[in-house]
Amino acid sequence: MDSIRIRGGRPLEGEIEIFGAKNAALPLMAASLLTEETLTLSNIPHLTDITTLAHLLAQHGVEIGMDGNARRGGNAGRVLSLRAREITDTTAPYELVCRMRASILVLGPLLARVGQATVSLPGGCAIGTRPVDMHIDGLARLGAEILLEDGYIRARVRGRLRGAEIRLPFASVGATENLLMAATLADGETVIRNAAREPEVVDLALCLKAMGAEIGGIGSDELVIRGKEALSGTEHDVVGDRIEAGTYALAAAIVGGDVELAGAPAPSLRALLDYLASAGVAVSETPRGLRVRGNGRPVAADVTTQPYPGFPTDLQAQAMALMAVADGAAVITETIFENRFMHVQELRRMGADITVRGPAALVRGVDALTGAQVMATDLRASSSLVLAGLAAEGETVVHRVYHLDRGYERIEDKLAACGAEIDRVPH
Repeated sequence: MDSIRIRGGRPLEGEIEIFGAKNAALPLMAASLLTEETLTLSNIPHLTDITTLAHLLAQHGVEIGMDGNARRGGNAGRVLSLRAREITDTTAPYELVCRMRASILVLGPLLARVGQATVSLPGGCAIGTRPVDMHIDGLARLGAEILLEDGYIRARVRGRLRGAEIRLPFASVGATENLLMAATLADGETVIRNAAREPEVVDLALCLKAMGAEIGGIGSDELVIRGKEALSGTEHDVVGDRIEAGTYALAAAIVGGDVELAGAPAPSLRALLDYLASAGVAVSETPRGLRVRGNGRPVAADVTTQPYPGFPTDLQAQAMALMAVADGAAVITETIFENRFMHVQELRRMGADITVRGPAALVRGVDALTGAQVMATDLRASSSLVLAGLAAEGETVVHRVYHLDRGYERIEDKLAACGAEIDRVPH
């Protein structure tokens, strides 16, 4: 397994291009199962999660093509064409689904399109239980018969799914997306209450509308979907990755310098921008995205993760790396996942002063971190260790960076182009 090696202490100067959001691209790819026509997605990042889902969709019969050098709509990134002329297999096997939780997003589209699906219970990062109960309960409300056996979700519907009122007990992004896709081909009207409002959900809804779906309340916590007999193909640009942009913004903040994030979706990063301002970091919008300028040592600032539009849980670990070198003490509270402090022990190896009590971590800023050998435990934890390495004295080696490759394209190249001393060590 590859490692990332960093010699810290160098400021970042230059431009970093932000690609399409992984968390938007994955449900958009799954939406290709809803139509026999071609769905063309541009601004697709090159990530292992994208490859994993492509392999799964191919197993279901989706014809997939990619143009690796195309630019469409002003966005860089790959163009992916997907066509599910015929669903040839309705099983999503364990060996593919266990690699990535987002694989469960094929459940709703398969059930809506062909009336049956057998999907392995998902795997992915070990940051919490993240049960799939809301997916299952919601589909049952739409008329599906569902059985859990041998580690698989076996779902079937007699005829077509039927519209229903569904109230989610928690504003789950994945459940909202799965139920939204399923409802587009259901008979009648479906109302999803307490729906997730994340930009990635909005991006999916806009694409589905372009495919012919009738959806009201986009961007709110109540979605109203009137099912159609069939959907058509379309072309869609994937929204920019707010988590990738936020990670690089925090990288610029932790080491100082002046970085422009081209393609950063500023409107969806308001909570982060407010947080950076409270930490003494200068952030301004530009015609191309965002400009971040570190102004010396950051100031300690408390933060609590919340569903959108609150502070993203996917930036909590990176914010903790920033607070590890801040002036003062900060409390970071995690309200989304119960096991998302696994990076704390690795940051401590680098000299961070962090005390965890339940869902809260007290971070007392130190004058400097020290390079060390550290181990990535999940996707966002791995990026927090890279950020800590950028700020640390001496050499840091981050192991098990296959986690990193699930959500960041060429992170070492992008940072090196801005002056960081960082490279990938193959094994």
